Amino acid sequence: MSVTNTPAAPVRPYRRLLGSYLRPRLGGVLLLALLLIFGITLQLVNPQVIRTFVDATQAGAAADRLMPAALLFLAIAVVQRSAAFAAVYVGERLGWGATNDLRADLARHCLRLDMGFHKRRTPGELIERIDGDVVALGNFFSQFSVQLIGNALLVLGVLLLFFREDVRVGLILSLYTMLVFAALMLLQRLATDRWAQAHQAHAEQFGFLEEHIGGTEDIRSSGAESHVLGRLAHFGVQRMRYELRALMATNLTFVITSFLSLVGYALGLAIGAYLYMRGEATIGTAFLIVFYIGMLAEPLEGIRVQLEDLQRAGAALGRVSELLALQPLVRETDHPAPLPAGPLSVAFTDVSFAYRDDESDTRVVLHELNFALEPGQVLGLLGRTGSGKSTLTRLLFRLYDPSSGRIRLGGHLLADLALDNVRARIGMVTQEVQIFQASVRDNLTLFNDRIDDQRIFTALDELGLRAWVESLPAGLATNLGAGGMGLSAGEAQLLAFARVLLRDPGLVILDEASSRLDPATERLLEQAVDRLLAGRTAIIIAHRLQTVQRADQIMILDQGRIAEYGARRMLLADPQSQFSNLLRVGMQEVLA
Repeated sequence: MSVTNTPAAPVRPYRRLLGSYLRPRLGGVLLLALLLIFGITLQLVNPQVIRTFVDATQAGAAADRLMPAALLFLAIAVVQRSAAFAAVYVGERLGWGATNDLRADLARHCLRLDMGFHKRRTPGELIERIDGDVVALGNFFSQFSVQLIGNALLVLGVLLLFFREDVRVGLILSLYTMLVFAALMLLQRLATDRWAQAHQAHAEQFGFLEEHIGGTEDIRSSGAESHVLGRLAHFGVQRMRYELRALMATNLTFVITSFLSLVGYALGLAIGAYLYMRGEATIGTAFLIVFYIGMLAEPLEGIRVQLEDLQRAGAALGRVSELLALQPLVRETDHPAPLPAGPLSVAFTDVSFAYRDDESDTRVVLHELNFALEPGQVLGLLGRTGSGKSTLTRLLFRLYDPSSGRIRLGGHLLADLALDNVRARIGMVTQEVQIFQASVRDNLTLFNDRIDDQRIFTALDELGLRAWVESLPAGLATNLGAGGMGLSAGEAQLLAFARVLLRDPGLVILDEASSRLDPATERLLEQAVDRLLAGRTAIIIAHRLQTVQRADQIMILDQGRIAEYGARRMLLADPQSQFSNLLRVGMQEVLA
């Protein structure tokens, strides 16, 4: 298992990451700091009230003199706990706000990374990287810095009060505190790498589960349940092994810290008894020393907990920073050119391409493609499976950049256009339509609330699909299941056509969108295709004659090369053309 080594003290390398997400919430950070400082002050004051009460009782003071001290102690305790409660509330809001922003940025960043990145990782692993690692950072963002500083201030305040009582006491307990800090820092290094390994094992298990749950039908039909369960057991044992090592390192920290706290109590009792027996301290002062020793244990334990969180967060921070450091190979220009309105022209000039998702596989998929589509023209793209048809469309979406050559869209080099603009002006419908578990309206608009129902119905009317939508149980409000549950393949295709039309693209790509439909649904879909392509440039990847009858040009790919290209009517009239031969023999048989 490959795990990134995490620095022993990961706060400094990731200070910029911490600051970037807390800076917009500076007001909340300051409020949290004030609440903690206020609570610390009250914690330091209250033992002084107790000493006054104990010494006054020892001196035989009347009850009317003791009552104010008792009430003051109770009042300070209530206010101090209220401040602590408020600090927890403010800290949680800070943590959730910062981590939600980080989740959104990580998801946005991953969506912009190259397809090769996504092919090397399962969706489950990415979910764990985006959400699981960020969960481990919640306390780091919300309270780590402020709590660590607050606990350090409390320790410093206690030590100063020790020096105020007796320099010898201050020196002894300062030495004890430094030894505890040194032990904590040494122990903190122990678990960080182990937690990094545990997080990676969790991500791999999560990715395996996500991938195989999605393929349940195939697994059961092929009788592979025992193999899958065996692999799942392997991932479970691997995760258990790494998490056990991490937990043992963390528990070792807890045991040693608890032992040091007991040593501190014993030291405080010995010092208090020694000073009291020598007459150098009152019983109240002796009690104060023991009380402050107990108070000293609390912030030291708090620092231990924060360092334990840092152990977990250190591994997560390393993985998050590693993910954010990845840069897409497809880069945007600083000054993008605008795409013209209306149908878009397309031109490939000497375009070659080789996938480099796997360093061991650098085969050239497309070889020096040259073709051009004028605005409003339709290209019928034919070829066997693996001939490069899908790769060509991926280059148009700029999911990849060509290895050589130039691609123009709307008269501009594709590399000179903004990615968002390119993908907004190209619409695509494939055989597999992504349906979300949401209403028909949300599936049509892709959750864009700015698109009103009137605009939706206008698009549906244009495609002749309004009657179909109104036939659904709740019309646009009909809820659909994930993956299109409740919809036929044809209905999913119809929904995808309306989704594309709402975007008003200048280029439409249809990847054999009607290959699996019954005749009645196909006729409805063919009418929708005609309306969708009206006034737009289009590329139609096809295997059947009817699909390419509307094409102006035909291009046949064979092993990434253009085997034939020209006007459909011209190729149809030429009995020697491959296109004519395909029509005579049968496209499905030849191109299967």
